[in-house]
Amino acid sequence: MHYLKKLIEKPILEAPAQQHMDIHRHFYRYSRGDFLGPALKIRTTSGKITLKGAHEYEDLILESVVNSIEDSMSNIEIKGNLITGSDISKDLTKLGFDWKLKKSTGKTKNYKSVILDNVTKDQLLAGLESFRINSYFLISFNINPSCKITTTKNIPQPSRKTPEEDDLNKRVQFCTGYLKNTKKNLEFILESALSDFKSEIPDNWKSISILNNYKITEIVTPKDIKDSRLLRIFAIRKGKMIRSVEIDDEVYEKQYDIVV
Repeated sequence: MHYLKKLIEKPILEAPAQQHMDIHRHFYRYSRGDFLGPALKIRTTSGKITLKGAHEYEDLILESVVNSIEDSMSNIEIKGNLITGSDISKDLTKLGFDWKLKKSTGKTKNYKSVILDNVTKDQLLAGLESFRINSYFLISFNINPSCKITTTKNIPQPSRKTPEEDDLNKRVQFCTGYLKNTKKNLEFILESALSDFKSEIPDNWKSISILNNYKITEIVTPKDIKDSRLLRIFAIRKGKMIRSVEIDDEVYEKQYDIVV
């Protein structure tokens, strides 16, 4: 499940760093102020659904495209990168992936695996769910024009722009996915990305844009930690999440008080 769907269902988290790391890690970089969160565009034609997302929506797009594959045992040739904050070699082995992790040498401590492999649908979905806790899974594959995904191989630098300066069309080029336009596929996407706007979605629509922006008003740091890097990681952010959805020409907004 995508972290924003989880946050919508439970916006006030208890012990975020200890119990909800799959959500909490997406807020490490925020200080006090207004910030751009991830954005997603959904467009439909008679035969195809197109998903275009900013960074942090690539896992939802990947999950949507992989779920649309009918043959769960067919081989899928994937390529890209896995970037993670810790050595997850044992987890990779358990998942059946023979991917080697290389530790970074810069200030940002992480591990990276360059991937070129053949996997099954079930392997991909299991890996995706596992990686949501501590990793970014940036992969591409092309089965056919109605079943493919293209993802940028590296994590972008955090945007310094305010919501008023946002270039949405540029940001959503980070990841693009295509899948067949079926009732099942469409329902999966809408439930994954727009569960809180179901009543606003008409029967016939062509395009939807989703913006998620944050207003952080308070940061609570643990008193027993002195390391500045760990303080940033374990600090709790309080504020609001503003979700703005444009369905064709109609705009709707919902706000959530969040503790993350």
